[in-house]
Amino acid sequence: MNGFAHALSLDESGDLPLFLRIARAVRDDVRRGRLLPGAALPGSRTLATQLGVHRNTVLAAFRELAAEGWIETRPAGGTYVSGDIPRELPRRLAKAATRAGFSLPAAPSPRPPEPPPNTFVLAAGTPDLRLVPRDLVARAYRRALRSAPLGYVPPEGHPRLRTALTEMLAELRGLTFDRDALLVTRGAQAALDLTARVLLDGHPGAAVAVEALGYRPAWQAFRAAGARLVPVPVDEHGLAVDALAEIEGLRAVYLTPHHQYPTTVTLSPARRLALLALARARRFAIVEDDYDFEFHYEGRPVLPLASDDQSGNVIYVGTLAKILAPALRLGFLAGPAPFVAHATALRIAIDRQGDPALELAVAELLEDGELQRHVRRVRRAYRERRDALLAALDRHLEGTLVARKPPGGMAAWAEVRGVDAETLVAAAAREGVSFLPGRAYAFDGRARPFVRLGYASLDPSELDEAMRRVARGLGRRR
Repeated sequence: MNGFAHALSLDESGDLPLFLRIARAVRDDVRRGRLLPGAALPGSRTLATQLGVHRNTVLAAFRELAAEGWIETRPAGGTYVSGDIPRELPRRLAKAATRAGFSLPAAPSPRPPEPPPNTFVLAAGTPDLRLVPRDLVARAYRRALRSAPLGYVPPEGHPRLRTALTEMLAELRGLTFDRDALLVTRGAQAALDLTARVLLDGHPGAAVAVEALGYRPAWQAFRAAGARLVPVPVDEHGLAVDALAEIEGLRAVYLTPHHQYPTTVTLSPARRLALLALARARRFAIVEDDYDFEFHYEGRPVLPLASDDQSGNVIYVGTLAKILAPALRLGFLAGPAPFVAHATALRIAIDRQGDPALELAVAELLEDGELQRHVRRVRRAYRERRDALLAALDRHLEGTLVARKPPGGMAAWAEVRGVDAETLVAAAAREGVSFLPGRAYAFDGRARPFVRLGYASLDPSELDEAMRRVARGLGRRR
């Protein structure tokens, strides 16, 4: 019984004696699979107390069940479901458990299958979990757990984390959000979901512009909130801002301007200014997803659009998952105070609050400078890995995979030449290397002669071996 009292449900209808109703309830639970062969039953005194009946009534039910072969009593050892009963019995609730009795919308796109073990996964945007300072995080979490409140806490997030985040955003990203204009969420996806729900509240079917090559989970969040998504082209200068003028009823624009996902290009200064001016004039929201600001390697990183926003049009979404680990679900959104207040009220209805111990632990890591030192260490490592990937492409796949050196981020966008991108991906998979083709990032789902190669999660020797395997999959020996 795993230490839990087994809740027995008695049929209150009919004229059967009470001991027979108890026996029937036990039989039904065996048939349903709630009680498996060999499972221990509560003692007669315990069960009598639970049911509020005399012990003799329970003993009579046990005698009936034993006579029918459903249970067996072991001397000084208790009462158990008979081991002779087959584990696979017809279950009365099987049909109800596998079919919904009400209509459902079409399911979202299924998740891709997990790659086989020992595969080199060049996942786009996944950090190297081997570099996570687990001991530091564990110590901070243990200390936080001793002092963090165990009841309900402010839904905006722990005040210390919100303060630490606003200080970080001001120092590194030129953002001057007040603490009350920042909401901590369970990852950036939760922040995007809340943002979409607030923006589409009262505006079902409103147009939301997205990058035609972009981040599919964000599209799913806006679509689920009722948006009509309008793809906008992306070129070497980022989102084609001029195309926004042709969209009627534009409610919001979602984009990744710093390191565009997936192409890694940066939105040009002229387009930044044009986008902000257009948002002011037409009063639409800009949802800026700045998912990897910390990882910029060439020159100074471009400050977020939100740093130039004087009209309250930009909603800024960020994450700590790239810095630490995806399992530590911490993201945030910041923007105009009324918007954040609305998002906070909605969050209460959905999620109520975050993890106060985790939030306090990460606040401590920020306050002590440990997280900043970790960022500097992994930034050096990821820059080295970016260069190692480009060198491996030249060494093993020259002329087949051509990548522009990304100025930052955790992945490269490589053009495929002389072979179909899907063919290349399939050949790589046969050799134990996994990455996605351009089609996976295309709004229209059509093939693109590109692949996205995440380099952050593999060290230089692993990256070299991965590209060597891809070459071997294409029949090349180098």
